[in-house]
Amino acid sequence: MDKRLMLRLLAAAPAGALLAHTPLALAQARDYPTRPIRMVSPFAAGSTSDTSARFVAQHLSTALGQAVTVDNLPGADGRLGMMAAKNAPPDGYTLVLGSWTNLAVNSVLIKGMPYDPLKDFKPVAGIGRSMLGIAVAGSSDIKTLADLIDAAKKNPKKLNFGNFATGYRLATEWFSGLAGVQFTHVPYRTTSQMNTDLAGGQINVAMDGVTSMAALAKSGQLRILAVTGDQRHGEFPDVPTIKETFPEFSIYGWSALMVRTEVPDDITNKLAEAVQKILASQEGRDFSRKVGSELMQRSTGEMRKYQMAQIETLARVAAAAGMKPE
Repeated sequence: MDKRLMLRLLAAAPAGALLAHTPLALAQARDYPTRPIRMVSPFAAGSTSDTSARFVAQHLSTALGQAVTVDNLPGADGRLGMMAAKNAPPDGYTLVLGSWTNLAVNSVLIKGMPYDPLKDFKPVAGIGRSMLGIAVAGSSDIKTLADLIDAAKKNPKKLNFGNFATGYRLATEWFSGLAGVQFTHVPYRTTSQMNTDLAGGQINVAMDGVTSMAALAKSGQLRILAVTGDQRHGEFPDVPTIKETFPEFSIYGWSALMVRTEVPDDITNKLAEAVQKILASQEGRDFSRKVGSELMQRSTGEMRKYQMAQIETLARVAAAAGMKPE
């Protein structure tokens, strides 16, 4: 190729595209990793999502032969952690374990987002998803989902519905719209306080992850009326799905391992292969059961399709509920 033409092509190429196809980048991909890897967890230490990040990091370290350290950067519905990952070099040495909040919900409900979950990041692999549950106090007169819908229809906006994050609020609005009922939304900062208030009768009903409610439900302090998955929950086989009443309803909290879009595909694929093996292992299956989640094991392409479908669904729900970005 003419040298001047080559220089013009190199000058016009986007920096990310240039990095991904230079001989140096390809050599780096073959040798990767040669130093420790940082995994950003946009959640508080000890949360379910953070527990997943630490499990993946531990086993990824063994698989790749380099330390993978978890860096907790909670705050602003996960935006702080996502921005830290976005601002890192696109070399595969900074990963981020995102959730449905910062990979889908934020783009629907937050105005002026400082990152684009589709343009700025690409999936390495889906990690896990967990169904949610609608619950009341164990002492409540509301015994079934039908009872809840009937009570809400008789008393519009009189029942207080607890939620602690925007994703759960969207799930509640979706259910409310299908059922033709209205609740008074009560926001909480933590699930523990919300479930304490629910068990004590300070609020009438709430939505949370089934795992978070499980102990109180098994002790009789809470009664789970329905779960949000495609099938019934293994620990609560007598609890129906909302889908059994409204066939179009299905929603989960989920997580995925992401890298910056400009990270070379060879590196992304190497990471993806390692993660898939971790999730398919006995340790992966045991961990999934322990935290009450379902392994997603979606490839890079499959996870991207899932993420896009989730954003489309949540945007439709938000529009129907009159919820606009703020």
